[in-house]
Amino acid sequence: MPILRIATRKSPLALWQSEHVADRLRAAHPGLEVVLVPMSTRGDEVLDRSLAAIGGKGLFLKELEIAMQRGEADCAVHSLKDVPMVLEPGFTLPAILARADHADAFVSNRFEDLDALPRGAVVGTSSLRRQAQLRARRPDLDLRDLRGNVNTRLAKLDAGEYDAIVLACAGLARLGFESRIRKRLDAPDWLPAPAQGAIAIECRDDDEEAVRAIRVLCAALDDADTRERVEAERAMNRALHGSCHVPVAGFARRDGARLHLQGLVGSAQDGRVVRAEGEGTDPEALGIEVAERLLAQGARDFIDAV
Repeated sequence: MPILRIATRKSPLALWQSEHVADRLRAAHPGLEVVLVPMSTRGDEVLDRSLAAIGGKGLFLKELEIAMQRGEADCAVHSLKDVPMVLEPGFTLPAILARADHADAFVSNRFEDLDALPRGAVVGTSSLRRQAQLRARRPDLDLRDLRGNVNTRLAKLDAGEYDAIVLACAGLARLGFESRIRKRLDAPDWLPAPAQGAIAIECRDDDEEAVRAIRVLCAALDDADTRERVEAERAMNRALHGSCHVPVAGFARRDGARLHLQGLVGSAQDGRVVRAEGEGTDPEALGIEVAERLLAQGARDFIDAV
């Protein structure tokens, strides 16, 4: 059996996720040799500006996609929340793994939760989605940008630069920092990024026999329930033309044969938010329906203001 090469970013979390996928692939296909191809992306290198200011989360993918096009890698592993709502032509996601914890985490060395923070407390996050929800709940806080990998962000908190920071629960747990979570910020009051907590495998999407074989190998890790839920969330975001420039949040849960989707669009400047929800069995149709309800409540004002 040939070697499967996984393109990955070099951050500790990206390497953990890629090695996790490699282990799952080896278990699914005994005898398959899987190796990582670590790469640096522009999203990792430029840390003095927000993602929105330098081009968005797609910067985490571009170099990995180029490596696949050049034949230097067979697939790539991503946090699905970082994957643009519309993939570049010639690429597909043959596998979305079972979702880990979708929630955000309130992390602080001194305070138990958001409500315990004093007026004017300094909270770090570069996510406009998190900023919008923080301002909606605590307009008195001093919100400041926080870039870098998980370890870097925790180090800045420990150095006293922030009173609290907001990170993803899944990333903390994967790196062994679950004990740093003071409080889970969860639905229905607080919504995550669409597809937060899910890992995806990206491959080329063409008719070469070798490429088709790679897609088949990777598809063995696909989790149907997770795919339907995140497809609803991503369909909503796509219909809103959401990106890291627009504070969009969404979370779908399963209720028997039906999906229940909650959506939010807000302003990181003043904390105004609009919310909508819906139920259905078709992920794409449900996502579009909730997006239309958000737009009907004024979400377009937030989107056009970006």
